Amino acid sequence: MATALSDPSRNALQADDRAFHDWYRFVLSFPPHLVRDYLDRFGVGGADCVLDPFCGTGTTLVECKLRGVPAVGLEANPVAALASRVKTAWQVDPAALLASASRIAELARQRLAADGVTDNPFIAVATLPATALRQLPAAAEALLLRDSISPLPLHKALVLLDLLRAEASADLLPALELAFAKTVVAASSNLKFGPEVGLGARRPAAPVVTPWLAQVRQMAADLAAGGALANVTTLVHQADAREPATVLAAGSISAVICSPPYPNEKDYTRATRLESVLLGYCQNKAELQALKRGLLRSNTRGVYVSDDDHELVADHPQVAALCAEIERRRLELGKTSGFERTYARVVQLYFGGLARHLAALRTVLRPGARLAYVVGDQASFLRVLIRTGELLADLAQRAGYELVGIDLFRTRLATATRDQLREEVVLLRWPG
Repeated sequence: MATALSDPSRNALQADDRAFHDWYRFVLSFPPHLVRDYLDRFGVGGADCVLDPFCGTGTTLVECKLRGVPAVGLEANPVAALASRVKTAWQVDPAALLASASRIAELARQRLAADGVTDNPFIAVATLPATALRQLPAAAEALLLRDSISPLPLHKALVLLDLLRAEASADLLPALELAFAKTVVAASSNLKFGPEVGLGARRPAAPVVTPWLAQVRQMAADLAAGGALANVTTLVHQADAREPATVLAAGSISAVICSPPYPNEKDYTRATRLESVLLGYCQNKAELQALKRGLLRSNTRGVYVSDDDHELVADHPQVAALCAEIERRRLELGKTSGFERTYARVVQLYFGGLARHLAALRTVLRPGARLAYVVGDQASFLRVLIRTGELLADLAQRAGYELVGIDLFRTRLATATRDQLREEVVLLRWPG
């Protein structure tokens, strides 16, 4: 099924898919329609359980929920895990959610007004001196891209967050926090994504409370429409995809649909850094490092001396040749930075981590389980082409999986070389 060509819209969120999916979403999330294609092909139903071991913000899980199919996700990034949990927790009372948010919004406006602060985006003046505005601890601030959020919006965000945690009930708080995570970045920060995170136009008077309440209203409307499927089982574990058996029962999974990180210089934790810091998931470098240790190694900013996944592909000729070419190119170009010297090691750790994942996954799969992995070619490491899908397919066959095929999803232009790179779906079967 070669379903895609060089059409960027193939990866875009369609208008009909906005509900639930759009509550919080990575810029490069794979599209719901792709998940639907493989749910159809695999013929899964209510008696099955679908796993997304790299579930991100829950695209596969939401699509399973919409079809009444039980699903489980693994995600090491706490912000993404929160998003996946909230986006599939449809038992939340929408009326109670909106009532709680409205009350908290009014309290926030009153507290801000007492400080001489307004949520009006056209008024940046506050009677509080700059030194009285609330700030993040220095260790937490150091984790952020400088000027990620202007001082006044940050003050408003911290006031609102305190009220959420003081006033919201335990059953409503996760949804209110997810709405906060989305809007503080999309409506209140100075960040832009394209796809790398960077700085856009400064928004010194950006609103916080108003867009947050609007997001909660939309969530409540979606919940009211999806209530009939509220009891379909969906579980999300904050866990390492390379160790699925630590949280999943043996023989419990009948299908896998996922998109692992690609091997490139994209630090996926940067895309959620502001939310992670504000919500308290990462408050210093040690906590950020602990988060990264639970991720598949895919970039030089997440590599540690103690990492040993490379040992699992030490005898793999294609991986060895690829790493040798990267190192040859590095020496030829005279690249000597610490990051550049780590390129070959990242590639070894990446494919070793996938090998570890595939080996560990076997115990939780039912005989005949079908698997779909969305992966993309890369050329980020000194323009050496990495055929990710081909290598993943070979690793899977070495681990005892049957290769059903490799579908072309779409092509895209490499940033550095302008070459056409393939994004593919590697289709596997576990014989049992």
